[in-house]
Amino acid sequence: MNSRIPVGILFSTQGPYATVGRSMRDGAMLALEEVNQGTRFPFELVPIECDPAGDTAAYSNHVRSLLRHEGVKHVIGCYTSSSRKEVIPIFEKYDGLLWYPSHYEGFETNNNVIYTGAVQNQHVLPLMDHVLEHITRDVYFVGSNYVWAWENGRIIRELTKAHGGKMIAERYLQVGDLDVARIIEEIHEKRPAFIMNMLIGESSYAFYRALAKARDENAALQKTVVGSCTLCEPELAQIGPQACAGHLASSVYFSTIETEVNTQFVASYRQRYGHDALPSADAEASYNTVHLLALALAGADSVDIDRVKKALHGTSFQAPQGKIYVDPESNHSYLTVRLGISREDATFKVISEANAPVRPDPYLVWAEACGESSAHTETPIAQNNIGLRIVR
Repeated sequence: MNSRIPVGILFSTQGPYATVGRSMRDGAMLALEEVNQGTRFPFELVPIECDPAGDTAAYSNHVRSLLRHEGVKHVIGCYTSSSRKEVIPIFEKYDGLLWYPSHYEGFETNNNVIYTGAVQNQHVLPLMDHVLEHITRDVYFVGSNYVWAWENGRIIRELTKAHGGKMIAERYLQVGDLDVARIIEEIHEKRPAFIMNMLIGESSYAFYRALAKARDENAALQKTVVGSCTLCEPELAQIGPQACAGHLASSVYFSTIETEVNTQFVASYRQRYGHDALPSADAEASYNTVHLLALALAGADSVDIDRVKKALHGTSFQAPQGKIYVDPESNHSYLTVRLGISREDATFKVISEANAPVRPDPYLVWAEACGESSAHTETPIAQNNIGLRIVR
């Protein structure tokens, strides 16, 4: 195996979700430096960076160039599901492997993709379990108009119905659309107890700011809880202290996790990107992905994707969130589930966490729904029973 291995880095550090894209890129580059500076691996990972700037078609052009002309077999990248689905046929055609570090909506497995971000039973189900038990059975839903929000909207619609509740409304905005006035007007009218926010990027930040203003104008909205499966530390900073606090978030990583590995990770991240920089779940996922790739390459002694996948399935990584490893049945990752509440200082207070890494269930085939009655109903969409423990 060549001692210099080219690796594609494919994140949008410009465009409507640039804040998250930069965070993912930064996590990957920090891990690349660690791999290359140490003596553990007999090779150097050489990053070839591409920035599609949020343009779905540009992802295809970059991937085609990486695989055909740059000698790349492994690409770490993509944030949105639309970009991932756009490039998968190219990975299949040219026998490359996409390492996808983003949380997403599930209902997919592919031999040319390693999924290192959270899937539904590791983000949306734990959050909805909490909401249905402690807040309400009725949900106001708002999301960005693509597959991420569509699929999660369907899951939440079926969950609320199974528990005797309903979707009060289901509204979508185009990615990057900042005009949330009609949605805020409807929230004024309906005064929901819970809002599920599946908007991404700048659209989400505009929504949080507008909702904070609406709360100042309407005391009835003061108790409305907003939940998200994407909200992260760099986004809280973008939203601003007047609007970023008090929101419920489901994630496998928060920068405030109290582990020795995470303490070192945060310190390294700040040393690399600035004293005030905070890593997010997106940065941590990219960071973990690079380390998993390096371990798999070393175990395979080859860049061949089948050999690398076989080696990957026999390894694990002690990540900032805790131990992670990839399920050979689905190519998705075991991750530790957590819930947090956002704070004005752009961090999260962890309020509950799983006792162990949770097996990924991308098709929700193991879930069991429990209604208010004593009867148990089998359903594809369900309560996750992952055993979240309260963090005092």
